[in-house]
Amino acid sequence: MTVQHRILEAGAVRIHTVEQGSGPLVLLVHGFPESWYSWRRQMPVLAQAGYRAVALDVRGYGRSSKPRDPAAYRMLDLVQDNVAVVRALGETSAAIIGHD
Repeated sequence: MTVQHRILEAGAVRIHTVEQGSGPLVLLVHGFPESWYSWRRQMPVLAQAGYRAVALDVRGYGRSSKPRDPAAYRMLDLVQDNVAVVRALGETSAAIIGHD
């Protein structure tokens, strides 16, 4: 299965996503100090199981925007980024898996 990299507009920031598979959306959110790459082994398994696996670089990491203001990294902003990614992917809901 192919992997697709995209940059999505998420409000004031751009979020880099990596997508594999089709079906119900599963959003994979990494912790500190990682990137989407930490999900590379889970993505093909989820895709083969019939899910649309989307891993992202959280703001400040990888190819996503890196705001200078420390206040831009508050939890509410990070949650809003995830909601914006789900909407930019054309979905209204997602299962979310995270680690840290």
